[in-house]
Amino acid sequence: MSPFAPPPASGKPRVCVIGWPVAHSRSPLIHGFWLKSLGIAGSYELAAVAPTEFPDFVRALEDHGFIGANVTLPHKQTAFALCDVTLPAAERLKAVNTLWIEAGKLCGDNTDAAGFLGALDQDAPGWDAGAGTALVLGAGGAARAIVHALQSRGMTRILLVNRTLAHAAKLAADFGVPVEVVDYGDLPDAMASARVLVNTTSLGMKGQPPLAIDLAPLPPQAVVSDIVYVPLETELIKAAKARGLKTVSGIGMLLHQAVPGFERWFCIRPCVTAELCRLVEADILAAG
Repeated sequence: MSPFAPPPASGKPRVCVIGWPVAHSRSPLIHGFWLKSLGIAGSYELAAVAPTEFPDFVRALEDHGFIGANVTLPHKQTAFALCDVTLPAAERLKAVNTLWIEAGKLCGDNTDAAGFLGALDQDAPGWDAGAGTALVLGAGGAARAIVHALQSRGMTRILLVNRTLAHAAKLAADFGVPVEVVDYGDLPDAMASARVLVNTTSLGMKGQPPLAIDLAPLPPQAVVSDIVYVPLETELIKAAKARGLKTVSGIGMLLHQAVPGFERWFCIRPCVTAELCRLVEADILAAG
């Protein structure tokens, strides 16, 4: 049973994903699958909203007929600023990807960290046993969510590697201990002690150069995670599999980050199943 209040009794609940652009979003496919499989008479729609129009659109979310929304690029930071109430993860990350109305107030959460952890727990169970060292590649918005997630699981060291040291230093300063900045040239030494390696950069994404690193220094028990999900299997994941390492691809985070929002809006916690994963993978492959 969900702890959240049920949606309004009158009419079917409507939710949207707001972005600019937004046509590429797989969220309608994911939430539509859950609505159908759970027999819920609701809808999940696309809302292409330009940055200049976003504040007015969000303030009038109920007037547009929506009980809530997901927020994607480039609106996450603006959504955070607009909320009357934000949950701890959103406060920590200063970004919101999930909105709902409660007691007349606009509320926001960020489910990216929960999605990352859900994917690792499902695809690499026990990855955090005994904590240890995590190595994070990148220092952008996605890296902030990953660092927050790793901190919440008690990793004893979180090493940040980014070609622009100033960006990594800023992130490390924001989060404090146990986050440390590592020079890119020292990456092999950092890998030698890593229990988890996570790529949060766009390298390896379709249309971007591959993430060209040698995984040889990683311990044999290390887990390699890549938040990129187009292509479904990046060169990093292929290289990790070739070494016999446990891997977690980006599609897991995509699916698991959607779970808390669906539960919030429709009052039933959905499951990330193999059937849903195949459906989204097929859609990605069909898009080329």
